[in-house]
Amino acid sequence: MPSSSRSVFDLRSPKRLAIVAVATVVLLGAAVLLARWLRTLPEVQGFVETYPGHSALPDGTPIGIPAWLGWQHFFNAFFLVLLVRTGLIIRSKARPPAFWTRDNTRWPRTKGTPRRLGISVWLHLVVDALWVVNGLVYVVLLFATGQWLRIVPTSWSVVPNTISVVLQYLSLDWPVENSWVSYNDAQVLSYFAIVFVAAPLAVLTGLRLSPVWPMQGRLARVLPERLARALHFPVMLFFLLFTFVHVVLVLATGALRNLNHMYASRDAADWVGFAIFAVSVLALVGGWVLARPLLLAGVAGRFGQVRRMPPPPAAKPGPTRG
Repeated sequence: MPSSSRSVFDLRSPKRLAIVAVATVVLLGAAVLLARWLRTLPEVQGFVETYPGHSALPDGTPIGIPAWLGWQHFFNAFFLVLLVRTGLIIRSKARPPAFWTRDNTRWPRTKGTPRRLGISVWLHLVVDALWVVNGLVYVVLLFATGQWLRIVPTSWSVVPNTISVVLQYLSLDWPVENSWVSYNDAQVLSYFAIVFVAAPLAVLTGLRLSPVWPMQGRLARVLPERLARALHFPVMLFFLLFTFVHVVLVLATGALRNLNHMYASRDAADWVGFAIFAVSVLALVGGWVLARPLLLAGVAGRFGQVRRMPPPPAAKPGPTRG
């Protein structure tokens, strides 16, 4: 495909990005008008009454959000910010300022010669490993404490209830809910998709694109690199879309109470959760600013050899006309 065709989908252009933003606002406005009109129909009103947005929870479902879940929520957001930051650096295809080669004289030792990586790729893989470890801890605690019952659908009624919730949100007549007790079914489906579909897909495709995956053999044929590359970036966009919608709804549907649930593990409407959230935002911003490969080159040097690349030579001035 020629580069001119690929540039059609390149949102790094401010003009193209503005067009997409305007088109999104127009489509969202049209969806709101359509939803409000649908809510006037007797059939739709009956549907919403039958499926208000919450399926019955299984017996033994815990109530409340424990402190470990709040910490996991922060670390997931922190590592996601770093993954997006380093992923965008890699996707820009800029010349790496340095290269890193793993030290094969200590664990883990391999028979083959370690591959040389751009320092940006090294940082992305390190953050990815930390994110995976955090995710594994989250899943283990999720099932050990019974919190999985809050985000795993256990009834097919979750489908019509989710449709009802989306319709209520779009019509701006939002459902009454208390996330301390239970999530609405749209939240259940979205959390389930993030934890058990998108996250494993991101890990699998990321591994396929990393030096860990063999370049030849059966595994290389099972998941072709081109397919992994085609899936990895859209999965990141899905994470970003989920995060944007999640933050908007948290702030718009009772910010103080929601932030207390998520960050302070308490069912209250005071400013404690907001204060913790504000500190976490500063940490996220700091992580974004500091996630520069050369700033962390010293850390990389503890696990391998870092070779800095000289800056490209300056372009020679052209001949002047007399």
